[in-house]
Amino acid sequence: MITIYGIKNCDTMKKALKWLTDADIEYRFHDYKKDGVPTQELDNWLNELGWEALINRRGTTWRKLDEAVREGMDTQNARKVILDNPSIVKRPLLDTGDERILGFKADDYEARLK
Repeated sequence: MITIYGIKNCDTMKKALKWLTDADIEYRFHDYKKDGVPTQELDNWLNELGWEALINRRGTTWRKLDEAVREGMDTQNARKVILDNPSIVKRPLLDTGDERILGFKADDYEARLK
């Protein structure tokens, strides 16, 4: 079963969820705001994708971080920041079981999921 991680009211999430529904692809939605960030999965994502890919450095959550925190970012610090600020994770994060896909591009989903 595909799991899509994110925040329900995010516009990009809405597009991804609509695409999955329209494509008749079953999925489970994990809302960071309601369910938190799953720590075991987070550790796997950090190892597989790296904090640089996982953290959205263009969003307001990143900009609100103290400059010293941003400049000292590494995997260990990223883990703590993500657990404290789930909104900082790029959205959506789609886990097919075989791969993790960050962000949403319809063409990319089409190529990988159909």
